[in-house]
Amino acid sequence: MKTLITTALILLAPAIAMAQTDAKPAAKTTAKTSTAAPAKKSTTAAKPAASTAKKTTTAKATPKAKPAPNSSRVQLKSAATQVATGFMAAEAALSPEELLVSDRVETGRIPCELGAFVSIQKDERNPGRFNVEGKGFKYHMQPVVTSTGAIRLEDHKAGAVWVQIANKSMLLNQKQGQRMADECMTPQQVTVAEAMKKNPPPSLLDSSSK
Repeated sequence: MKTLITTALILLAPAIAMAQTDAKPAAKTTAKTSTAAPAKKSTTAAKPAASTAKKTTTAKATPKAKPAPNSSRVQLKSAATQVATGFMAAEAALSPEELLVSDRVETGRIPCELGAFVSIQKDERNPGRFNVEGKGFKYHMQPVVTSTGAIRLEDHKAGAVWVQIANKSMLLNQKQGQRMADECMTPQQVTVAEAMKKNPPPSLLDSSSK
């Protein structure tokens, strides 16, 4: 009996050894599989982080909306506009005396010496003011009250002056210091000039000598 058991063990020994050898690679394979599995999970977990980073970058690139203008600045700008409008209205208003002067201004195309001419037309949009034009010039003038009784129109910005007396008119440029047109006469002024030639007015020297 002992001899049979011993013989059986000897025969089974190679099979047992082979079974143990096959078991070791299986264990190693199982270990590798279990180790590799978490790595895949960590890779998958990293993807949301990358997408989150992209979203953050995109959010930073979005331009910021401009802030609404300060209400106090808007109010100041509106007030400044109203003040400027008030100044313009005050400048546009003429005094009753200036309006009386404007009623005496001779208008139309007025011939002057040396073939020149001056055209004076009423400004329909601005009562009391006149558009004075000629060759090489164009002025916007308003009446000025004088102590001598002469009719005087001025363009303050350009420095131009139109002077009208009984027998003639002339255009001056005070900034340039020159007379731009002289001996300008309307038909009414021509009549007065002819009458003055026939009956010259008394000289101031003659009146003073008396």
